Amino acid sequence: MLNRTSVTEFILTGVSDAHDFYSSLFGLFLLLYIANIGANFVVATVTLWDPHLQTPMYFFIGNLAFIDLFYFSTTVPKMFMGLVSHSNRIPYAGCIAQMFFFHFLGSTEVMLLTIMGYDRYLAICHPLRYPVLMSRQLRWTLAASVWTAGFFHSLLHAIMMSRLSFCRDNRVQHFFCDISPLLVLSCSDTGINQALLLGVTGSIIIGCFALTLTSYGLILWAVVAMRSAEGLRRTFSTCGAHLTVVALHYGCAGAMYLRPHSESSLETDRAVTVLYTAVTPVLNPLIYTLRNKEVKAALRRVISRNACSQRG
Repeated sequence: MLNRTSVTEFILTGVSDAHDFYSSLFGLFLLLYIANIGANFVVATVTLWDPHLQTPMYFFIGNLAFIDLFYFSTTVPKMFMGLVSHSNRIPYAGCIAQMFFFHFLGSTEVMLLTIMGYDRYLAICHPLRYPVLMSRQLRWTLAASVWTAGFFHSLLHAIMMSRLSFCRDNRVQHFFCDISPLLVLSCSDTGINQALLLGVTGSIIIGCFALTLTSYGLILWAVVAMRSAEGLRRTFSTCGAHLTVVALHYGCAGAMYLRPHSESSLETDRAVTVLYTAVTPVLNPLIYTLRNKEVKAALRRVISRNACSQRG
């Protein structure tokens, strides 16, 4: 079935209906954007180039920082235009592309968090065999697998969305092009799209969440069995931060995509999406790495090398 759309562009309604606060919102999101770009760029660069951080954990953290670097940029720059102009138009093809990259990076990040939980399980529960179990080949294979799975998951949604006809109102009740707000505007049968959203995307969210909880549950069981107060404290210190990110990601993702659409609230969806797309990418480097002594030491080495090269 060919796409019979008569809509050539969409109008994004924005992050809020309170236009009086647009200037304040612009300033807030600009600060978040700068913090996101700066923090994740530093983390991605340091984990890539510092020889002391060439371990599986920092390899995956570098991937996470790279995702967050672009994930934030998928939606927020277009939001800036809406806050400045109060009229935010996006071409049909641009809307589909924005939806594709949002779900590509988002689903890849969800699956990557699961891999990171498995990596921590191997490191804590099998420390002697860890270098063999999490070999260089395996970590590259795991990273490539989640990137590939995220790509095809998002491509499926983009292809199915492009087959729909849009002949009604072109005002998207959101600050970016997402699946549910676009399905509302379609004059085609969206049953398959809704089934894919709940079935495929829902399975990824629930499955990855269950596997992540399993990894951390096994970690907790192993540490408690050791009956080491110091080991328990260190595990809670490390895994507690990781679980904070996991809970934030899966909580927001579940609220966005696992609720029946008829029960969703526009303002609630906007607030949850802002938290998911604008706040968590900034929190990730703070929670995972910038509090880490090894990363701080790596940053000092980078700064020292730059200072020495400039003096030389």
